[in-house]
Amino acid sequence: MWRLGVGLLASVALAQPDFRASVWPVFLRAQCSQCHQDNGVASTTRLRFPNVNTEANIQAFGLSLRPFVNPARPDSSLLLEKPTNRVPHGGGERIRRGSAEEQALRLWVHHLASLPEQPVVALPDAAPAAKPVLRRLTHLQYNLTVKDLLGDETHPANAFPREDFINGFTNQAEGQSVSPLLAEAYARAAQRLAENAFGKGDRRGLIGCRPSNSCRDDFLRRMGLRTFRRPLRSDELERYRKLFAKETDFFRGAKLVTEAMLQSPHFLFHLEPGLWGLASRLSYFLWDTMPDDALFSAAQSGALADPKQLEAQVQRMLADPRAQQAFDRFLSEWLRFDRLRNALRDRNLYPEYSPELVENMIEETRRLFRHAAWGEVSFLEFFTAEYSFLNSALARLYGLEPPAEPWAKMALPALHPRAGILGHASFLTLTSKPVETSPTERGLFIREHFLCQVVPPPPAGVNTALPPVTEEKPISQRERLRIHLADPVCASCHSLVDPIGFGLENFDAIGRYRETERILVFPAKSGLAGSPNPRPSEHHLPIHAEGFLLGIADARFRSPRELGRILAHEPACQKCIVKQVFRYAMGRLEGPEDEPLLETIFQRFRDSHFRFPELIMSLAKSSAFQAGL
Repeated sequence: MWRLGVGLLASVALAQPDFRASVWPVFLRAQCSQCHQDNGVASTTRLRFPNVNTEANIQAFGLSLRPFVNPARPDSSLLLEKPTNRVPHGGGERIRRGSAEEQALRLWVHHLASLPEQPVVALPDAAPAAKPVLRRLTHLQYNLTVKDLLGDETHPANAFPREDFINGFTNQAEGQSVSPLLAEAYARAAQRLAENAFGKGDRRGLIGCRPSNSCRDDFLRRMGLRTFRRPLRSDELERYRKLFAKETDFFRGAKLVTEAMLQSPHFLFHLEPGLWGLASRLSYFLWDTMPDDALFSAAQSGALADPKQLEAQVQRMLADPRAQQAFDRFLSEWLRFDRLRNALRDRNLYPEYSPELVENMIEETRRLFRHAAWGEVSFLEFFTAEYSFLNSALARLYGLEPPAEPWAKMALPALHPRAGILGHASFLTLTSKPVETSPTERGLFIREHFLCQVVPPPPAGVNTALPPVTEEKPISQRERLRIHLADPVCASCHSLVDPIGFGLENFDAIGRYRETERILVFPAKSGLAGSPNPRPSEHHLPIHAEGFLLGIADARFRSPRELGRILAHEPACQKCIVKQVFRYAMGRLEGPEDEPLLETIFQRFRDSHFRFPELIMSLAKSSAFQAGL
């Protein structure tokens, strides 16, 4: 643990303690700011840490803690007793009792207690102004764009270096730099795409006129508009004329220009100005590809500047099948289907597990999402739906009668423990391990993906190993994880996630219902060369599936159905849906400057009875989206 030096302790004891030097580092070391912020697990409490850590902001924050101090009995103040866990604290003991850190905090508490009663100190409004975000095409958007631009369906971006997930998605500006390896991949792809398009003439009708000098300029303007998603400037047109003229053959000239354009930052990045930029943002948000002719025309005519025309364009685009396909990809990244597809299972324990079964799991979730997002229902049914979309393989896994028609909507039996996404095998499998379930992973996923809460990482050096299972003492997952909950250091994080997973323990590592937990005890390996390994012994222990969500009132549950209802009625979950779509649309994490916008969008979403298209419309019409901030 971090320690205050003697000299620093002496300075704290002065009449005017230096909060920034003495107490602020204690809070940072204890990771208090990770929970007591908008996306923290303590976001609903009164204590909120400042978003911007300037010196003035930090000093003002220190004074703003006065309401958490008991002037008559400073040593009994919540500001001191909560982080030391003398008063039950969801984060456990973050500041060790009797430590130098506690002494520094105690001196600050006594200082605050000595101050005269005064109104709550308001923190300075130091939220930075939003700045334009530079984004490039994702690999998937690259593939779809060259398909619409050139008619090429070779999917060249599949060979590009893998994209990283940041803030839950692969389209975040923070992770979209161009490495030398990616630059080389862009060059090779541009060469092949141009060769496919014009290497053997104009088989795809991209020229649009009879080859001549005037046709050349028509081609350059049209290709430039579609490739850069805005008209070419006069200097650009002249530069591409000169490049075109390096080839005497018209089609070879077109090939050379196309190859150059496909390597331009104006193709790879979103650099379009004004309404051209808005058209591009709309198209890549709603379709994952370049604007169509109608959207280009709306930008050219200025119609997108009219709010009614903008709304009409969004409605038109949402009615296009490409919108559903684009938000299928949003779902895929939000729920990390990539991890699910790569999940391994012990085939001896789960013989029915296969890539085909995994795709069935994904299809069930995709169909529920489409119904909740585009049907005439509240999107919150994604969490509460007492129906599903199954084929015979999934119905068999769930212990249900097969549907009359594969993937048709079917009601789940009354009082069935499954409901919504939390009862889907996709979620339950994704958050498990190859042999057994993981209450920790299930709870963490719900916190991060459905509540948008950041759970602090474990302190350095913490032993995360669970006690081994022995023949003499076969114990359940729940009992083994109690070790973490009993350790004050571990409990600060595990108390936030493990109790959630405990309530889902009736479902095994592939989402199958069970009432007992199978415990395998593997004996020590034989020391004789060539001797067969003895088979593990098997034990079946009863499951006590009861969980709760720390920090949410009346949040005890025994099944996915009950947990889904809790989440659907929880404002943090409702707002998390807004935040996830915001991150996907804007290519960045929300900041303090976005809070008014997010609140407005949330209120409209709520007032629409949580209709997903209204959420998209509100975001697309916002000033931040229109400005590309």
